[in-house]
Amino acid sequence: MALRTDSRASDSPPAQRIPRHVAVIMDGNGRWAYQRGLPRLEGHRAATENIRKVIHAFSRYPVEYLTLYAFSTENWGRPDPEVNGLMGLLGEVIGRETKNLHTENVRLRHLGRLEHLPRELRQAAEKALALTEHNTGLTLCVAFDYGGRAEILDAVRAILRDGVSPEAITEDIFRRYLYAADIPDPDLIIRTSGEQRLSNFLLWQSAYSEYYCTPTLWPDFDAAEVDRAIEAYQQRQRRFGRLVSES
Repeated sequence: MALRTDSRASDSPPAQRIPRHVAVIMDGNGRWAYQRGLPRLEGHRAATENIRKVIHAFSRYPVEYLTLYAFSTENWGRPDPEVNGLMGLLGEVIGRETKNLHTENVRLRHLGRLEHLPRELRQAAEKALALTEHNTGLTLCVAFDYGGRAEILDAVRAILRDGVSPEAITEDIFRRYLYAADIPDPDLIIRTSGEQRLSNFLLWQSAYSEYYCTPTLWPDFDAAEVDRAIEAYQQRQRRFGRLVSES
């Protein structure tokens, strides 16, 4: 099944009030595995296998950017076997999916730090990013070894290194120092598994994002769930701190 790059396709949902950028906090993998009597790593494996289905589901809409929160800076504190297993799964996904995504005109972006990854895994990630760099379809941003506070601190350090005077710093200037300054802020942030917190995700960029929380665990998050999230977004009236006429 190929990704749909033409949003005008006849079976695509209407383009009215569709978020340009959707970000997803993929949560509930461990609980999914526990409910089935499986090791936690099997929940993470099911989670990676669900990513392609979700990409296809969002591709039915004219969503331009999809960001997936895959591994936070805090996740390094999990038990070593789980962390090592996650690194192995990332390597499998890169090896299995990069060529397909490239063929389907998907551009891959990374949010976060790569320097802490094992050397071979870091090199594989860099090759995948370079291969898809000039693609013009959906931009898939993978937040791996990402933390919102770390991103802000890295931006501050870079600003200081560049000698920018305090008086010259504006929101636009600050944004240029974020990990992906060219990516628009998320219009919609989805969190699965019923949790209702940001978990250090896109702290700067989410100032006026709409939130949608679902009790569905990430491995079970399917096209119908995507439709429900988009429909909920379409019911919102985005004010960005301003008053909006009800007429």
